[in-house]
Amino acid sequence: MDKQVLTTARERMHGFCRVCPVCDGRACRGEVPGMGGTGTGSAFMENLQALGRIKINMRTIHSVHAPDTGIKLLNRSLNMPILISPLGGVHYNMTRDLNEKEYIAAMVGGAAHAGTLGGTGDGEVPEIFEAAIDTLKSYPSRGIPFIKPWEDAQLSQRIAQLQSIGSEICGMDIDAAGLITLKELGQPVYPKTPTEIRKIISRSKMQFILKGIMTPDEARIAVDAGASAIVVSNHGGRVLDHTPGTAEVLPGIVEAVNSSIPVLVDGGIRSGADVFKMLALGATAVMIGRPMAIAAIGGGAEAVSTKLRALQAELEQVMIMTGASDLSSINPAHIRM
Repeated sequence: MDKQVLTTARERMHGFCRVCPVCDGRACRGEVPGMGGTGTGSAFMENLQALGRIKINMRTIHSVHAPDTGIKLLNRSLNMPILISPLGGVHYNMTRDLNEKEYIAAMVGGAAHAGTLGGTGDGEVPEIFEAAIDTLKSYPSRGIPFIKPWEDAQLSQRIAQLQSIGSEICGMDIDAAGLITLKELGQPVYPKTPTEIRKIISRSKMQFILKGIMTPDEARIAVDAGASAIVVSNHGGRVLDHTPGTAEVLPGIVEAVNSSIPVLVDGGIRSGADVFKMLALGATAVMIGRPMAIAAIGGGAEAVSTKLRALQAELEQVMIMTGASDLSSINPAHIRM
């Protein structure tokens, strides 16, 4: 990332995030609200460590020199299998120098310019979701709005708002059920039963993504409930200490889903090589949060787009060095556990 972008982000995020050279959760452990992982920070750190334990098998006797990183996902044609995670609550977790609308516009606008999708968040105050709605109107096919697992009345209201602007895709980060900030502000969110999830998905009449799946049995529940896709995620280590890294649990979840719906994953992804590893483990695509937030705060939509294109270029280089001509050709044989 450009040095000036990092310098600006470090200045703006002072007191929230140190913008470390390696964003691994060590310096910010326990800092929730903020950008850290809850408790000891082990879940945040394990996301990176689980990826770090995976090695890539180099192959250079082949004809691949211009690999294709394009993907069709949720009826959208994307330039890359890299999406932006729904990371919101800028004043609570990131900086006082940007408002929510400026921040979300940078995230989704940057994703749109790079030819991919940007997730939008929901949270502590109505302004977070309202800013998402405003941004989605400007980028109707490039944003994925995520809602929290609110009680029924508030959840219904959020879904109605999305339907009113013609959203075709939405998601629920069900892993947000453990967020401390929401509880402290008197807006607790809770887990949902399979029956409740089925009703929510049916009522939405949209392609519905469930984010926060960490076990094969819950992946099967999501499929049975009618989810259009799932995101393997421990919420960046922010809701439960001592969870395994997402790369560790991903293969079992992919096997349980058995190609019935797309399986996305986030957690600790910092490079094109990390993206490649997740794809080799069976992910359809990945989502990235903290690095994109830093880019947005440090340099706006342009920095976000630049960061995404850099990750795409890194992925292309790994594909060349492993003989993968397109995303469908990436498989477990490309990595060593």
